[in-house]
Amino acid sequence: MKNIRIKDIAVKAKVSAGTVDRVLHDRGNVSEKVKERILKIIEEMNYEPNLMARALGTKKDFHFAALIGDPKYDSYWIDPKAGIGKAAKEARQYGVKVTQYMFNPYDISSFQKKAEEITRANPDGILLAPIFYEEVLPFFKTWKELGIPFVLFNTQIAEFDPLSYIGQDSYQSGLVAGKLIHYGQSNPSTILIAHIDEDIANSSQLHLTKKEQGLHHYFDQYNLNHQYKFIKAELNLRNYALFVEQLDAIVENNPQLQFCYVTTSRAHEVAKYFEQKFINHIKIIGYDLLPQNLHYLNKGAISFLINQNPLGQGYWGINQLVDHLVFKKDIAAIKFLPLDIVTKENLNYYIDESMLYNRF
Repeated sequence: MKNIRIKDIAVKAKVSAGTVDRVLHDRGNVSEKVKERILKIIEEMNYEPNLMARALGTKKDFHFAALIGDPKYDSYWIDPKAGIGKAAKEARQYGVKVTQYMFNPYDISSFQKKAEEITRANPDGILLAPIFYEEVLPFFKTWKELGIPFVLFNTQIAEFDPLSYIGQDSYQSGLVAGKLIHYGQSNPSTILIAHIDEDIANSSQLHLTKKEQGLHHYFDQYNLNHQYKFIKAELNLRNYALFVEQLDAIVENNPQLQFCYVTTSRAHEVAKYFEQKFINHIKIIGYDLLPQNLHYLNKGAISFLINQNPLGQGYWGINQLVDHLVFKKDIAAIKFLPLDIVTKENLNYYIDESMLYNRF
């Protein structure tokens, strides 16, 4: 099917191409009767504007800011950084420049400092992971006042009306984890829900609470709670001696412990502990295809990884801004990414080596 041009619509409507263009861009100076005729023809001909040509024709440069955790403090952020870099590279042809501002994900003041730098830079759009809830709210207010659209990933905060949220449905991922546990261990047993280095009281960590709620709901809906004992632990990895002490106590006091559900990307730390203690009967479910997690998945120490696709979160986050600001498209308020269950046996289908090893 040949591309429909404005000229083709103009010929059929018996008007000039300029008149069709005014109708398409709602610039007025067209009678209602002519406007209705043109709109009807546009619908009949299934016309779609050439968004790329429109973007290239504006000759406007766009500056986006990405506020993300620094990978040197936590390797989880390697993938979002790579995804942002890939999207930025593709968007250059449309006059888009993306600057990455990286903060220490364990230091509130570092986050605030970088957010202040972004505010002073006054970008056209912002992508960020708002992992410090109370501290990010004043910036949301300021950016709203300045008319700067922002897209969130990793953590969903809906009440400040971001342009979009990119990520997983945390509640559904908890349901998935519950089903995996049930299928893997149908006999009465104990399940450890492990939050590692996260402040669950902080509202920005609501996604972790939702994962926990989803897990419990799976067992509730099938009346299975009587078969399982659930224990929850907030493990402090920043003090490794304390981390080991916490796990020692859990293992010693729960001889029926069969499953450990790690709600963050740190499943490898629990696998490492079990390896050092020669514990091989406890199955682990965690998140994300970090190299450390893949190491223990391949060894069989981690049974399942639920891929949150942090690379895709960074990539699609920038693309949401490009679609909104450059191409003037309507943007979905939420873009949930698939819940991929990764095992040792299907791992190769989820790893694109060029993405894994050649970071942008």
